[in-house]
Amino acid sequence: MGITVELVGERSQEVEAEAGCYSDLLSPFDVSKHEVSIFVDGRPVPEDEQIDPSVDHVRVLRLIKGG
Repeated sequence: MGITVELVGERSQEVEAEAGCYSDLLSPFDVSKHEVSIFVDGRPVPEDEQIDPSVDHVRVLRLIKGG
C-alpha cells in the first residue's frame, strides 16, 4: 500500500506502508514523531494509531520550537 506523505513546506514522497502506525510513515524524512503532527483529511491523528487502509495521503506538519 503506497501512501503519499507530504512534509508541509518541504517535500512529498510515496511511502510503502503495510499494517503499521502513522509514525512508521516518517522513516524517509529527517524528523522525529515528537517534533511533528500528522494529519489525515485535515484532522490530527495520534502517531501510534494504526494506519487506516483507505488513507492514500497524509500531511505532516513540523512543529516550530521557540527559544
